[in-house]
Amino acid sequence: MIEEKFDAIVVGAGMSGNAAALAMAKRGMKVLQLERGEYAGSKNVQGAILYADMLEKLIPDFRDDAPLERHLVEQRFWMMDDRSHVGVHYRSEDFNEERPNRYTIIRAQFDKWFSSKVREAGATVLCETTVTELVRDANGKVIGVRTDRRDGEIHADVVVLAEGVNGLLGTRARLRERPKPDKVALAVKEMHFLPRETIEARFNLKGDEGVVVEAAGTISCGMTGMGFIYANKECISIGIGCIVADFQSTAETPYGLLDRFKRHPSVAPLIEGSEVKEYSAHLIPEGGYKAIPQLYGEGWVVV
Repeated sequence: MIEEKFDAIVVGAGMSGNAAALAMAKRGMKVLQLERGEYAGSKNVQGAILYADMLEKLIPDFRDDAPLERHLVEQRFWMMDDRSHVGVHYRSEDFNEERPNRYTIIRAQFDKWFSSKVREAGATVLCETTVTELVRDANGKVIGVRTDRRDGEIHADVVVLAEGVNGLLGTRARLRERPKPDKVALAVKEMHFLPRETIEARFNLKGDEGVVVEAAGTISCGMTGMGFIYANKECISIGIGCIVADFQSTAETPYGLLDRFKRHPSVAPLIEGSEVKEYSAHLIPEGGYKAIPQLYGEGWVVV
């Protein structure tokens, strides 16, 4: 057992884990963050949309060095059938402001940068470390974690579970139930790389302007779900997600849906000639308020 005791142990180095670790470290707490990946973000290859207002409260000057892709100046929504789409969009020059609120990001790069801020704040970050179980005292209170490292038991006043929607550690410890198939969506994404000038020409962009396309209709084959396209600096994030229970009942495959979405006449010209370098899939909580698990207990909290 590691003799050193911490004020808090954070399990996971995604967005919520990094935010929790940073907030506590900046307040002078002794924080240990554990991440099973090679580095923070190593398991997140997809693109995403970042809303700046919450991050600003933690890192006011984040725009100075964060690996941001494009700030969004346009939002499109398409309703699609098999061969066409009808759409609405909103674009404003006002979004070319000094401090934009929405950016496209690539999670692998952004999470790694975010983790560096956690270290700078004084937290200890250990990667390639898997937490195998929670440690409890005789009264059942969580007092630490056990990891796959030698002498891997570590104690803290509180354990922060930042595992994401699947929450395997919390599930094994019976702190939460496994997500029900009708309460989560499975999203699949690809990263298509193109020259920057090609992306800007196809999406009518200049400089660091960005656009997001969200799509619904026959692309989901009757299931509850949506497709999406994000324009980054030198790549395009494209994906589609549907409720897991619908995949079970229809026998449709996620990669089959994505392939059809990419071949749609409205989408194919946007990614023509691109090189696919990354593919990923992940679960997204869709159950709303009633699907939120218990978030805290004796010695533990979920973020």
